[in-house]
Amino acid sequence: MAQVSSASRVRFCLRCFHPGWFAAVMGTGIVAIGLAANPGNWQAMRGIDQEAARVMAVVTGGLFVGLAVPYLLRLVRYPTEVLADLRNPWLGPLFATLPAGLLVTAVLASSVGPLMVGPAVVHDLAFWLAWVGVPLTFAMSLVASYFLLSSRSTAMEAVNGSWFIPPVANIVVPLVLGPLMAHASPANTRLLLLTSYAFWGIGVILFGLVLSLLHDRLVLHPLPPAALAPSLIIALGPVGVGALALVRMAASGAAVFGHLAPAVALASLIAASALWGFGLWWLAATAVVMVRYLADGPLPYGLGWWAFTFPVGAFGMATLTLGRAWRVGYVDYLSVALMALLIVLWSMVAVRTVWATATGEAWAPAGPPRPPPQASPIPT
Repeated sequence: MAQVSSASRVRFCLRCFHPGWFAAVMGTGIVAIGLAANPGNWQAMRGIDQEAARVMAVVTGGLFVGLAVPYLLRLVRYPTEVLADLRNPWLGPLFATLPAGLLVTAVLASSVGPLMVGPAVVHDLAFWLAWVGVPLTFAMSLVASYFLLSSRSTAMEAVNGSWFIPPVANIVVPLVLGPLMAHASPANTRLLLLTSYAFWGIGVILFGLVLSLLHDRLVLHPLPPAALAPSLIIALGPVGVGALALVRMAASGAAVFGHLAPAVALASLIAASALWGFGLWWLAATAVVMVRYLADGPLPYGLGWWAFTFPVGAFGMATLTLGRAWRVGYVDYLSVALMALLIVLWSMVAVRTVWATATGEAWAPAGPPRPPPQASPIPT
């Protein structure tokens, strides 16, 4: 009987496996990437940061493998449940965390890998992760968009920050392909650079479309339920990765741009700074809204809490890169503060997730969050 009970529990966990689990891979990976960059550029902390980055890289890899197994098993054994989740406007976009997690792991291999293994292993690992992750990202963004566009029953209240995940996955692609250009032929370098800008365009334009929808939803309707509050900060992901990718693409494509490389680098830096400025505003606006949520009580736990990690880390990395490019110390200090906040948030979310996993809370069937009985509009 014990064996039957155990088997039934495994089947239940697989059937209810949340499509957003790979957000944990994204959040953990960005911690490792941020630590490897040595925020603040303090020599005394370099060794500690690198060692911590190695540890977090191993944790990221373990999470990726550990989550991929049940994820793929669910696709094979419970396709009906998977299809139902894809059609759900709250859950469907979360499937993009899988390719996004693949791509973040590829970026991790390029940035932290040299601290752990030889350059050949780093290149091969990044190459194969990109080979799988890039097409999967394109396909998943199409699938998520198809189900949203083909649904005739999606209410405005269903618009939420998780819709930013397919766009941000596309914008991560240039960060994956950039390091591969150093080992490519001139023809392949041009192809990789063109692909990078194409995916950047896909992600940024999709981000703008979703942002306009979310803005209207927040202004014209009551605030989302508290369970969706963390999703509001996801907008920092496309902003941070988009700004960072612009700077990195200009550097990676210098050989292709030739004598125009300095002009491209300057234009990219200016555009990235403008995008980063919007991120500052969104961070402040989200913080104000979050205070309002917390005034009504603590946020209910859900895997959506991982939204507090990757977007903050991505925006922190963009802040770090721009601070060093502009040589403005205050911006560099802000990046240190953001990375410190990321570590605190990651620790909080990780501990709560471990507890929820152990108690079974994390295996509860996923579904649309229930709004409060009488949701009140924003006071004017």
